[in-house]
Amino acid sequence: MNILTFDLNLLRVLDALLRERNVSRAAERLALSQPAVSNALSRLRDQLGDPLLVRVGRSMQPTPRALALEGPIRDALQHIEQSLSEGAPFDPASSRQRFRIAVTDYVELILMPRLLRLLSEKAPGLRIDIQHLSPTLPAEALDKGELDLVLGRFESVPPRFRSQRWLSETLQLAAHREHAQLGAGLDLDSFLKLRHLWVHGGQTRGMVEQWLGERGLSREIVYTTPNYLQAAHIVASSELVAVLPTRLARYFASLLPLQLHELPFELGPFHLDVVSLGLRQCDAALQWLIEQIMVLGES
Repeated sequence: MNILTFDLNLLRVLDALLRERNVSRAAERLALSQPAVSNALSRLRDQLGDPLLVRVGRSMQPTPRALALEGPIRDALQHIEQSLSEGAPFDPASSRQRFRIAVTDYVELILMPRLLRLLSEKAPGLRIDIQHLSPTLPAEALDKGELDLVLGRFESVPPRFRSQRWLSETLQLAAHREHAQLGAGLDLDSFLKLRHLWVHGGQTRGMVEQWLGERGLSREIVYTTPNYLQAAHIVASSELVAVLPTRLARYFASLLPLQLHELPFELGPFHLDVVSLGLRQCDAALQWLIEQIMVLGES
């Protein structure tokens, strides 16, 4: 194939089609008409000698040839984008960019109200789209540009990503303000006798279970949920107790009939990190947003 005669604009179309697996959504992503994208796909098939995407039901599945091209094409387009944007000025006050961020409901509660207040003053045109964060780093979504950054707790981060420590957090026990078993305070024996709610966040074993398991101990978990916000309300209206992040526990204790206790054993803190694709360190807009988030983590 002669690169001099190949229309490089077609690579943007192929990248969008491989991301969306749908002509209509790819057209929307590219701000093109559906016929224009269909025509581009036909030209790609002719020039590459491969169907590239084959309709299966309502979606389109990539061929092995398309899958082999997906990574190199995406890397090339990202390098070009970064090269063009390097040194480009970013004006928060006039920007209308959209950022897609994955967080847990806990992080959304402690960060987003403050971030939105800050953006309303400095960058009122910015749009934030929040997505649910799974327990593992959504590396593929970051690689594909489906997410701009994630903020959470991760055991390991591949070197192609940039990870910055946002804040460190501890845990506390939350219970109804008039819980019958906590009148005399909380020691390890009374902790183990309580009926617990566990916010699992998609994990199979939390920090408390790890500590207890190493000592041959266990607690009675009668309710599990992935949602911290629901957990606080359930605890406030039942005899269940829950181990919650300290900032979240204190927030809800100011709103709900809750009492808080330090854990009767030392777990140490856990850490939350801001993670973004290393190739995007020259993206002035994204780096500006990360700087604002980092400042809020310090306050």
